[in-house]
Amino acid sequence: MHLSRSTSRSCTRVRWPLEIVIALAAAWSLPRADAAAPGQLTLDQLFTLPKLAGTAPAQLTWSPDGAHLAFLWSDAGAAVRELWLVSATGEGLRRVNAPTDAAPGVSQVLWSKGGQHLITLRGDGLWQTRLPGEEHELLATLAGDASALALSPDGTRLTWLQDGDLWQYDFRAQVSDVLTTLGLPSLSSLPAGRYRRPEREIGPGIWSGPTYAWSPDGRHIALHVVDRRGMRQVPFPNYLAAETDPNFVRRGYPGDPNESRTLALLDVMTGEMHWPSLPASTANQIIDFSWSPQGVLLIDVASDTAVDRWLYTLIPGEDTPQARWHGHRPSRIYTAFASAWDPSGERLIFLSDTEDRYGLYALDPGQAPPPFTRLTNPAYDVLSAPTVVPARGLVYFTGNGAGPYDQHVYRLSLASGETEQVTRVPGRHVPFPSPDGQWLATLHSADDQPTELFISRSDGSERQRVTRSPPREFLDIAWGTPRYVSFASRIDDQVLHARLLLPPNFDASRRYPVLFGPVYSNTVRNRWSGTYGLVQHLLAQRGYVVVQVDVRGSTGYGRDFREAFLTDFAGNDIEDLASAADYLKSLPYVDDRRLGIWGSSYGGTLAVYSLLTKPGLFCAGVAAAAAVDPYFFGTDDVAIVRQPATHPEIFARQARHHAAKLEDHLLLIHGMQDQVVPFKTIAVLADELIRAGKDFAFAFAPGATHGWSREGPYARYLFGKLVAHFDRYLKDEAACSNGA
Repeated sequence: MHLSRSTSRSCTRVRWPLEIVIALAAAWSLPRADAAAPGQLTLDQLFTLPKLAGTAPAQLTWSPDGAHLAFLWSDAGAAVRELWLVSATGEGLRRVNAPTDAAPGVSQVLWSKGGQHLITLRGDGLWQTRLPGEEHELLATLAGDASALALSPDGTRLTWLQDGDLWQYDFRAQVSDVLTTLGLPSLSSLPAGRYRRPEREIGPGIWSGPTYAWSPDGRHIALHVVDRRGMRQVPFPNYLAAETDPNFVRRGYPGDPNESRTLALLDVMTGEMHWPSLPASTANQIIDFSWSPQGVLLIDVASDTAVDRWLYTLIPGEDTPQARWHGHRPSRIYTAFASAWDPSGERLIFLSDTEDRYGLYALDPGQAPPPFTRLTNPAYDVLSAPTVVPARGLVYFTGNGAGPYDQHVYRLSLASGETEQVTRVPGRHVPFPSPDGQWLATLHSADDQPTELFISRSDGSERQRVTRSPPREFLDIAWGTPRYVSFASRIDDQVLHARLLLPPNFDASRRYPVLFGPVYSNTVRNRWSGTYGLVQHLLAQRGYVVVQVDVRGSTGYGRDFREAFLTDFAGNDIEDLASAADYLKSLPYVDDRRLGIWGSSYGGTLAVYSLLTKPGLFCAGVAAAAAVDPYFFGTDDVAIVRQPATHPEIFARQARHHAAKLEDHLLLIHGMQDQVVPFKTIAVLADELIRAGKDFAFAFAPGATHGWSREGPYARYLFGKLVAHFDRYLKDEAACSNGA
C-alpha cells in the first residue's frame, strides 16, 4: 500500500526566533555539495581536471605479430589521451612521444602492415611514427574532421572518412586525395546535437551502423551510405546566436520515413560505384557487414521495428544480395545483433535472440534451407559481438553466465565446440585478443574500480594490470558500499533485481532517505558508471541509500521480461519501481516517508510518469531530458511504441494529460539543444502544470544537448540543482511526512 497524502504540499507554518532557526538549520544540514571535507566528494571534483576517476584506456590495437599493444590513455586524468605502448607480457609500458610539444591528443591509432610504424590521427594531422626510435613523419594535414582510419590489405593505402566522403593517402606516391564525392554538409549551423549530421555521408546512421570495409584482395570497398534528405526538417532554435537562429536539422518522428541506409561497392581500380539492391532502405537498417577470406560480403540487416532480421551474402558484381537467413518475431524490441564469418569463410557466426537468451549461432549459407546450430550455452546471454581469431579458430565474446550482475569473457573453440570462461574477477570485462591468439587484453571495471587495462594469457592466466588511472586522491574518498538484492514483483511472478549503494559508515540502526536513480534498464550491473556513478557516491555520502532497479526491458532475465517493454513505456516498469519501494520499506534502516527518484532520457520519463501516475509513491523527483510525448519520439523508437497509425492508444499516453495529478516535489531538467527529446515537449508539460495550478521547479540550460551530463559547466550546474532539490525535500523528515 502507498501512504496517503493530501493534495497540499505545504507544511504547517510555525514562527520561530531567528536564533533557533539558525541553530536548527545547522543541526539538520547535510554537507554542502560544493564543500570540501576529508574523504568527501564535491560536485566541483566531479567536473574538474584531473578527472577524479582518471581517464580510461581506449582504442586497444595489437601489432600484427601480437607482440605489442598500442592504446590511448592519460595517466594524469587529462581530457585528451596520448599514445601508449606495452609488450604482450604486460611489461615495458611507455608513452610514445608526441611529434611536437604543441601536438594535441590522439584520437585514433593503427599499426602499419608490417608493424614497424604506428599511424595516428592527432588533431588535423595524420602522423606516422617509426618504432622503436620514434621518428615522426607528418603524412597529411586534413581540412575537416577525420575518423575511421583503415589500411588497405597490402598496406600501401591509408583511408579515412572526412566530411562524409572516403579519402586515401597513397604511401607510394605520398599524396592524398578523395575517393568519393557523396558527402553533403549538415543543415545545422550549430555544431551540437545528435541529429546534427551531414545531409548525406559515408558513415554510421544516427544511432549505429558500419562505415566501410576493404575486401581481402583490396579491389573493393564496401560503403555504408546514409542519406537524410528525405527526413523532415525540424527547428531547434539557438538562442545563443546573435539573433535567434531556427537551426534546422533532419529528424523524424514515429511513422515518418527514416534516414536512407544503403550499401555501395567502390571499385578501387576504376573508381566506379556499384549499388546492390537492398529492400526498404528507410525502414531497414544495416547492422554491419564483413568480408569472408574468399571475398564474399556478409550483410546483416534488421527492420527499424526490430521485428525482422536478415543475413545476406553478396559477391562483387552481383546486383542483388542473396538472403541466407530470415528471423521474424513480432514481439522483438531490440536490434542487439552481430555477425561474422568463421575463419574458413564457409559458415556464418551470428548473435541472435532466436531463443530465450541471446546466443551465438553457426549457419551454413550453402545449404537450403540453411540449418543453424547454437554454439553457446542457452542458460545465459551472450552480450557482445563475436571476435574471431582465425589463427587459432577461437571466438571470444562476453556473457553473463556467472549471474546477471557481471559480464565475463568466454572463448569458444570452433574445432571442439567447447566454451570456457576466461575471466574470473567480478565486474565487467571487454576482450581484445591478440591476432596470434596467444594473449588477451581486457578492459575491466567494477563497482569500486574505474576501467583499467589488463593483459593475460589467452586462457586468462597470468593476468597483469597495465594501467592505474585515478589520481592519489581517489584512494582517500569514502566510497559507498554496493549491495545486490532480489525480491518479488507486486504484479506477477517475476523476481526483480536491485543494486543498493549504502552510505559510507552505514549504521543499520538509523533510518535513511532513499534515492532511486538514475532509473533505467540494465542498471543493476557490477561496473564503473562514470559521472552517474560518481554522483551516486556523492549522494550516498550525503546520507542517502541509492537504489537502481532492473525494470522490464532489461537483458539478463529472459525474453519474456525483456520484451514485456513492447508498447508499455511508463507502464509495468513503473510497477517494478513500486515493487522495489515496497521491498525497501520493509527494511529497518529505510525511512519509508522519504523516497525520491531521478533519471535522464527514458530514466527521466520513468521519474516524471511515476510522480504523475502514482502520486505519493515518491516524495520528490528529478526528471532530466524526459521523453513525455511519444509523438515526438525518434524514428528508431518504433521498436518500442510502433506508430500512431497502428497503435494510437500508445501515443495518447502524453504526460500532460496527467498534469493535474501532481502532488509531489518535481524538478524538470532539460537542455534547450536536446534534439533527441525536443525542449518543446517539456515546455508543453510545464505549461499544463502551470495551468493546473501545480508548483514545480524547472532548470534549463540554453546550450545543453541530450548528453547534458557530459557537458562540463551544464553538468555541474544541473547536477547542483538535482542535489539541492533532494536535500531540500528529503533531508528534513517533516517535509515528506503524511499530510505534509
